[in-house]
Amino acid sequence: MGRLRILHETRYYYERPVRFGPQRLLIRPRDSHALRIVEASLRLYPPGATRWSYDANGNCVCIFEPSGKSDAMRVASELVIDRYPAPLVPQRVENPDTLMPIVYSREDRTTLEPFIAPVTDDPDAVLLRWLRGVQAHKDEPALAFLLRINELIHSQFTYCNRYEEGVQTPVETLQKRSGACRDLAWLMVEGLRRLGYAALFATGYIHSPGTQIRGAGATHAWCEVFLPDLGWLEFDPTNGLAESPDLIRVAATRTPAQALPVSGAIIGDPGAARLQVSVDVRLVEDINSAA
Repeated sequence: MGRLRILHETRYYYERPVRFGPQRLLIRPRDSHALRIVEASLRLYPPGATRWSYDANGNCVCIFEPSGKSDAMRVASELVIDRYPAPLVPQRVENPDTLMPIVYSREDRTTLEPFIAPVTDDPDAVLLRWLRGVQAHKDEPALAFLLRINELIHSQFTYCNRYEEGVQTPVETLQKRSGACRDLAWLMVEGLRRLGYAALFATGYIHSPGTQIRGAGATHAWCEVFLPDLGWLEFDPTNGLAESPDLIRVAATRTPAQALPVSGAIIGDPGAARLQVSVDVRLVEDINSAA
């Protein structure tokens, strides 16, 4: 895959000037065997101090403390990255740990336990009934089942842009049979946890190379699942993708609330407020040829 440039800009506008508490920015990926950051820049307004760290999940976090009062705040990130995706290889069926029901080693399970325990409730067993209808039969390869449920959500649920804050509960998404990428990802995460899988809520960007990809033009969300032998794998139920080179991971967390790209407090009465977010992901050669 070629080199990508990512422009991600978030603007807040307020009717009246306010002061700002510390802002938590989750907008920079970590370098790895699958992704290398070539260039990175961050433009912030109002000006202020920044401090970088890693959160409990190992995600790269910037703490931004704007100074003074303002009726606007701007966070603009520009990244140039190289991706080195690995193809999704067939799983070794002879390994009994890779068959349904999923089995983790004692060492792995100790680490993975927080990502196996469900977060949401299902008081009327709506999610449970759905899971019983899609659950794998005994000895179905775990990878085959994950690919099947990923495609099932993609084909049977309607994707829609939602501008409301927050994420639907899995029960809400099941009842509506529709949701934004974050809703479909969270349904898959929480459903798999109830079947004993370790799953994470992943956020980042998606490259849309010449085809209409759902979720392009904004931050994107998908599901990561841990399998014996294969480790953490990416599944995007919004687009029916698995381990796709077009997914650019910024963060993975236990809950969607931990994955907000920009979060923090304002001090004072802002009056009416407005938010604008734009994301542009392009191949660098496409940008050069258009210049």
